[in-house]
Parts: sequence; C-alpha cells; structure tokens
Amino acid sequence: MRTLVLWDIDHTLINAGGVSAEIYAAVFTRLIGRPPDLVAPMAGRTDLAITADTLRHHGVDPTPRIMESFTGALADAFTARQAEITTRGRVLPGARALLEVLADRPDVVQSVLTGNMRPIAECKLAALDLATLVDFDAGAYGLDGTERPPLVKLAQQRAAHKYGEEFDAAATVLIGDTPHDVRAGHEGGARVVAVATGATSAADLRLSGAEVVLPDLTDTRAALQALLPHT
Repeated sequence: MRTLVLWDIDHTLINAGGVSAEIYAAVFTRLIGRPPDLVAPMAGRTDLAITADTLRHHGVDPTPRIMESFTGALADAFTARQAEITTRGRVLPGARALLEVLADRPDVVQSVLTGNMRPIAECKLAALDLATLVDFDAGAYGLDGTERPPLVKLAQQRAAHKYGEEFDAAATVLIGDTPHDVRAGHEGGARVVAVATGATSAADLRLSGAEVVLPDLTDTRAALQALLPHT
C-alpha cells in the first residue's frame, strides 16, 4: 500500500521572497483602480479566501465575476514574474533532499495540498526547480474550495483515480507550517507532520494538535520516520 504525501508549499517547502504579496497588491490596484490598504492574511489560507477577504475589506463584493477576473489575473501575474521567484525566492533547508528521496520511493505518491491555485503552485515550484518531484494531478488547490479541510478528501480522490488504490487517513500524511494545515489534516482525514519553518512556533504547532513537529526538514532520516513511520 502506498502513502499519499501532501505538501503545503509556502514556508514549508519554499519562501517566495515576498513576491506573492506584491502580486496581490498589483492585481488589486489594476482591477479595482486603487492600491489596497492591506492584503488579507495569507499563511495557511486558500487563494479564494485571501482574495474574497481582501475585496471585502475594501468594500468590494466578491461576486463570481470579480473573483474569476481576480484569480485569473493572479495566475497570469505569477507566470509573468516567475523569474523573480527564481532570483528572490529559495528552497527551505532540507526540502529538496527530502522531496528527492520520496520521489524515488515506489511506495509513495507525492503531491501538494496548498492554498495556491494550481497554476501558481506549478509556477512557484518550477521557479525553484522542484516541480518534477511532485505529481500535481494528485493534489488539491486554492481554487478547489475556500476552506482547506475538504481539500484533503479531494486530493485522496484524485490520487485514487490516477493510481487505482484508495488513500484513507492512515495512508495520507499532510505536511505544513501553520495551525490551518493541522486543522486541514485532522478534519479532512490525514496524519499531520508540522514544521516550524513559518511564522508559527513549534510550541504553538504542538498546541494546535500536530502529532509530530519538526524544527525544519534538514534531518532527512527524522523527517522520513515522521512521514512514513511504518516503513
């Protein structure tokens, strides 16, 4: 039986160097006609939620039409600025080595569960030369739903359809850096491994209920034991 490994992207695998917030602000300015006072909190949240909350904060009703225009413009802007992510962003310590080890294992299906919409997820990982190590078809993304927990079941269904086997909670592990990731795993049906590489401390990740908390991904052996404890 294979294990479905679902990675959060931002502050778990990579740091995009501040490009994301800049793009949100630029797209808002272009579409709404004025600079935003703020961009809604991003960590652990979906692009749908971030966009809707940013619009509401500025008195703009997030109708289906404006949401479609905004998210489409975001995807285009990330593609146009992919080279900036390459130069300004970075892969977090240990992430590449661990992704490479897992990609070589026949008992693992490796994908992403991310608040980024799929084009943005692909852009970010391609910019930092990680895209070939995950199967994007088996993942779930920030346009698949506003909240993260239902995305776990969706990723399991996509992986089951592609690989012809079921992935239940015992065969699914989610790795992320925020309490939102922990809640997504617990409510959606996955084990959770949290990494203290974002804004949330290891202590707070433990308080949020993460079964395992790692300081980072630099210890490949320890990370593998956390992700695949029975292999």
